Amino acid sequence: MLRRHGHENGLQDLGQFLNLWERWSSELLESHLSYPVLAYFRSQHDNQSWLAALTAILDTSSVVMTYLSGPSKKQAELTFTMARHAVVDLSIIFDAPPCEPGEDRLPPVDLDRLKAFLSDFGFLPSSGADEDQKLNDLRYMYEPYLYSLAEYLCLAMPPWIPRSGQRDNWQTNPWGAIATSSEKSQSNQHRHRHF
Repeated sequence: MLRRHGHENGLQDLGQFLNLWERWSSELLESHLSYPVLAYFRSQHDNQSWLAALTAILDTSSVVMTYLSGPSKKQAELTFTMARHAVVDLSIIFDAPPCEPGEDRLPPVDLDRLKAFLSDFGFLPSSGADEDQKLNDLRYMYEPYLYSLAEYLCLAMPPWIPRSGQRDNWQTNPWGAIATSSEKSQSNQHRHRHF
């Protein structure tokens, strides 16, 4: 999310985007509390779920609240509040008390990479021990509930940083990645050299 908003108007656009996710979190809370069976419905893609989306929103909001300043920070706080409210209440509904993860989703080396990515994406992150501790404190407010729900629903928690070279679902199909025109051209040139 942050990579896709890393441009001149990125923080303003990110604030509007987070506003939409605040509303989504509110609607998720209302629908899944009223009809808990909805939580069991699976996405058409095995790497997507409402829990993964909620995790990504909480992660993104936490990073904005911790390391960035500007117009999106207040919206990140509102989005975080609503999304955390949703995850805690859903944990109560499914009698899934918070639990500690088996391993850290964001070990120190990945946190350093994340902060470097923020600069690469065009943001101007503040950085220091206080900010890192603040992020840890925010994570502690929601991650144990997400882990518990993920275990209860047999869903995977998404990583903080996508694997290198990972493509979006729209860029793939059951037979592999969809090649761009430049990749296709390179492949054709390589094939012709072999004949």
